[in-house]
Amino acid sequence: MEIDQKKLQQAGIDKDCIARLYARLETDVAAGLYPGAAIAMARHGQVVLSTNFGLARLATNETPAQKADSETLWLLYSQTKPVTSCAIWILAERGELSLHTPVAFYIPEFARNGKENLTIYHLLTHQAGFPNAMVPEEAWSDHDLLRQTVCDFSLDFEPGSKVFYHSYAAHWVLAALIEAITKKDFRQFISDEILKPLALNDFYVGVPESEHHRLVGAYYCPDAKENTNHVTDRNFDKKSFYQSGMPGAGGYATAADVATFYQMLLNQGTHNGTRLLSPRMVQYVTANHTEDRIDHFFGTPMHRAMGVHLRGNTPNIRGLGSTAYSQTFGHGGVGTSYSFADPNSGVSFTYLTNSRLTEPTHSKRLDEIITMAHAAINLV
Repeated sequence: MEIDQKKLQQAGIDKDCIARLYARLETDVAAGLYPGAAIAMARHGQVVLSTNFGLARLATNETPAQKADSETLWLLYSQTKPVTSCAIWILAERGELSLHTPVAFYIPEFARNGKENLTIYHLLTHQAGFPNAMVPEEAWSDHDLLRQTVCDFSLDFEPGSKVFYHSYAAHWVLAALIEAITKKDFRQFISDEILKPLALNDFYVGVPESEHHRLVGAYYCPDAKENTNHVTDRNFDKKSFYQSGMPGAGGYATAADVATFYQMLLNQGTHNGTRLLSPRMVQYVTANHTEDRIDHFFGTPMHRAMGVHLRGNTPNIRGLGSTAYSQTFGHGGVGTSYSFADPNSGVSFTYLTNSRLTEPTHSKRLDEIITMAHAAINLV
């Protein structure tokens, strides 16, 4: 892989560390750990490296293998959550909602099943009380059904009493809330108010059919009998999912566009002259709101902010790299990926792959690779 040494030097990124990182990813792909990967690093508002490795899609009986390249759109899984959360931050800043007001104030029927005091803050910090609630596939396109489904969610615990990662449910509620307030499809609102203003032209929450040929095969899972053989999860390999824009797990993007989104946050809500958020809002939503409380899904503190999570100071961390500055924030995608934004250096980094590795392999490789990325940063 070619490295632009001048661009890295100007950005204060160590080229030798990046060369080692490239070699590691090439080794992982060659060993069959995952079919393909993409990384991007940005600083001072500019992407300084963006590289793809291996295959976007494996060969089938009907189609040849597809190489990963700059046009490939990678499934973000839960890396979608910060972008959906950003739509809520925007509405709060415009005075169209309060982060600490019950959802039922905006959607009255949401009060059903004891949820009358459940706030937007509870949703954003994974304290809502229904971590395993699901939305039927029919509601991906029928948003009247979506609204009624989330209103019928019942509580497993009192909102605010536990931190417990909500894989899907909380962000489906946020989607219904965006629609109730704006009278727009949540996917359109995210596109109009976040992706287009930031010129994130390769970032989709709801992928139009014209772009489906670019989608990575991110639905692969290691075969239980042979972990270098990858099998397809059909739940994520169909048109209805591509177009759903599942707000907690269905975004698609290039690594460069994800890293650029985090540059906006590192620059206090502004990117290339476009102001999306105020500095105060960015500071508030990227602060540690759950401190060192255990996230009962992961069994370790996750230092939840309001859409992302932080490194914090605990020994046990997830995804952001053991050596990270305590205020470093970001998010991951199940078994596949992670992004971080480091306020101390102004660097954002995104790592995406297309096979969902199981534990402990996934967390081990994340800490190794993300630490290699941190090692490349010089404080200039």
